Amino acid sequence: MKKTLSLLILIVFVIQTSACSSKTVIRASDPQAKIFVNGNYKGTGTAKHSDTRIIGSSNTVRIEKEGCQPQTYTFFRDEEFNFFACVGGVLVLFPFLWIMGYDNERTFDYECQTATTATPAAVPAAK
Repeated sequence: MKKTLSLLILIVFVIQTSACSSKTVIRASDPQAKIFVNGNYKGTGTAKHSDTRIIGSSNTVRIEKEGCQPQTYTFFRDEEFNFFACVGGVLVLFPFLWIMGYDNERTFDYECQTATTATPAAVPAAK
């Protein structure tokens, strides 16, 4: 009986710890573009992102390349059903906060739009 209970506790622990995390691969259509997620540099062209944020959380992706204007996108943790979080939620209520995850992969179109440099305004001559 003790072995069965210990095994059940171990299974529940493994399910809950694996169920909380969700990951995704982020690709930019330009392989030389830098990818930032929530302000943190993740890679160039392709990047991996993983977190344990709860359902509905948003992430901001900024893609940039030298000489081009950066572009910003948002994705949410509400894209893919997480079976293990559901099982954990049946056993213990709080894993339902992680019942949805990210799509495995996402690609953002990034076309270089030349960054414009502001020219200083002309200062009128003093009289």
